[in-house]
Amino acid sequence: MKCLGIKKLNSKSLFKIKLLIKKYPKFYQKVWLTVMKIPKGEVRSYKWVAKKIGVPDSYRSVGNALNKNPFSPIIPCHRVIKTDNTLGGFSCGLKQKIFLLKKEGVKIIKTGNKIKVEI
Repeated sequence: MKCLGIKKLNSKSLFKIKLLIKKYPKFYQKVWLTVMKIPKGEVRSYKWVAKKIGVPDSYRSVGNALNKNPFSPIIPCHRVIKTDNTLGGFSCGLKQKIFLLKKEGVKIIKTGNKIKVEI
């Protein structure tokens, strides 16, 4: 999965992305539009996203939709983590997810072999 090199989100790029996502499945669109509402510097769980789109047991499918996100980091899938506060996956690689979260001010802690978000 190629990650976008877009550094800043402006109204023109947001409009373009909203047009481009229309060619993807409706479920993906719901997931991606919901994730775009997560504020910078905050995280939410896959389960939270699933509940927000009205399909509470679909958290694994949410993860799959985020894995297919070609608009990262504009659609900030790096802000979605597991319910146990571990990072989960990231199509651009775990190092990139950690980098993006730290850049936004999210505290990352290493506990043994697990990497978690400090809540």
